[in-house]
Amino acid sequence: MRIETLDLGAMSYGDALAVQQERVEMALAGGPATLIFVQHPLTISLGASFHAENLRKEPDILSARGYDVVRSDRGGDVTVHGPGQLVVYPIVPLEPLGKDLHRWIRGLETWLIAACAEVEVSARVFPPNTGVWVGDEKVAAIGIKVRRWVSFHGIALNCDNDLSMFDPVVPCGIRDYSVTSLTQVLGRTTTVDGMKPILESTFARQITAMLR
Repeated sequence: MRIETLDLGAMSYGDALAVQQERVEMALAGGPATLIFVQHPLTISLGASFHAENLRKEPDILSARGYDVVRSDRGGDVTVHGPGQLVVYPIVPLEPLGKDLHRWIRGLETWLIAACAEVEVSARVFPPNTGVWVGDEKVAAIGIKVRRWVSFHGIALNCDNDLSMFDPVVPCGIRDYSVTSLTQVLGRTTTVDGMKPILESTFARQITAMLR
């Protein structure tokens, strides 16, 4: 599978979604898969399974505090994006991977665990919760959508972000556990730019493994 990488730098959630949609159309027309890197400004994303009780403040209060509150068609509940968090949108046709959505999500988790291992962070899955965890703290969230068997949306990896940005929400609707970042786990700064090549190389390996 041919994979192109597209680094959008810092971009709003809505503008990045428009880029995703363009790349979905390209994939549907037989074009390459795309791995999109982006950082969003402070954004609260309400997924397709959003429950209102998981938003701890009213949207107008959050807007006054600098958050952009957006509805999203991705899977999952509520999450937060912001500077220092690496958001990655894999635009990938799933037909070559067997049209198996469960396998695809498990593959995304395996990819993230491998990327964390590259910086000496021992991450894990934590069923039945989707995402990647370090101990009992979530370091990466996953939320996708599929259109005609092309997957879009994707993952949010906490690298060096201020974790207080999650305070206005119940992240992913999971009340009993907290979030962490690579910087917090390692006790040293782990930047978005430092993680991009790691995620790119481990993603290529994961796709290759899934195609076997």
